[in-house]
Amino acid sequence: MLDTARLVLRTVEAADAPFYLELVNDPDFLRHIGDRGIRTLEAARTHIDNGPVRMQAALGHAIWLVAHKESGAPIGMCGLIKRDTLPEVDLGYAFLPGWRGQGYAVEAARAVVGYARERLGLARLLAITSPHNTASGALLEKLGLRFDKIVHLTQEDPGTRLYAMQLCATA
Repeated sequence: MLDTARLVLRTVEAADAPFYLELVNDPDFLRHIGDRGIRTLEAARTHIDNGPVRMQAALGHAIWLVAHKESGAPIGMCGLIKRDTLPEVDLGYAFLPGWRGQGYAVEAARAVVGYARERLGLARLLAITSPHNTASGALLEKLGLRFDKIVHLTQEDPGTRLYAMQLCATA
């Protein structure tokens, strides 16, 4: 779908279930994004099919697998998500621990922001982080998103940081 200097972003598929299972059970994923309750390869395949694959088919965007261009190894996820709890599309990302701190998240996210602006013509883009995830907040600000407010995505949510940026004058 998208190419950068070091990365390829593509639709995640059922064959990516081992990688997906590892990512969603990473301690930082669980702490900052949440526990999806995915503990088996079959559950990972089902979540891939019912989540990113279905969203891609319906909307033309989703959270995509990020692969290292040289090795082909899946290293993370990055893409555009339309949540029922937010008024507009948001940017989401998560990377395996061994690939963090090397600029891959910024590189992937820049490509996704460009896609949102140039290919989808979105007027505005959102992103969310947990209040204690300062690394993600810094990455979002580096991309041009700015903290907007604290939102509560569910009744149990103690507060989530909402970021936003204008992409185009009109959608």
